[in-house]
Amino acid sequence: MKLHSLRPAKGATHKTKRIGRGDGSGHGGTSTKGTKGGQSRAGYKSKMAHEGGQMPIQRRLPKRGFNNIHRVEYKVFNIGQIDQLNEKYGITDFSMENLYANGLISRTDKVKILANGELKGKFNFKVNAVSDKAKSAIEAAGGTVEVVK
Repeated sequence: MKLHSLRPAKGATHKTKRIGRGDGSGHGGTSTKGTKGGQSRAGYKSKMAHEGGQMPIQRRLPKRGFNNIHRVEYKVFNIGQIDQLNEKYGITDFSMENLYANGLISRTDKVKILANGELKGKFNFKVNAVSDKAKSAIEAAGGTVEVVK
């Protein structure tokens, strides 16, 4: 066996269909695209979700659920996480500006403190919401809580 004698297996390769090279080729005239219509034209591009006149799936399926426009989403921090955040970022005053500066929240996030875990140090909080249990735990540890709207 030599490199110049290597050939693909029989039937593994096919001649390419030469479209639009005259009627004698068998693929001339309309170039296998049929007659008339958008798909026979040059520059045809199918629109996304277009199903050829059939009712599209996004219109066949019913709407589901309910989107409450008055719902308030909070970025939640448990008091068990506070000591870890203090060690990692050196934060003692947990205000919106400090949390944003350290990349913990985005500019528009609202922050809520919850009471899961234990608080070891004395910290000051200036946040949008705090649970009653968390507030009493923070004040018992000697910290302060200020709720900002």
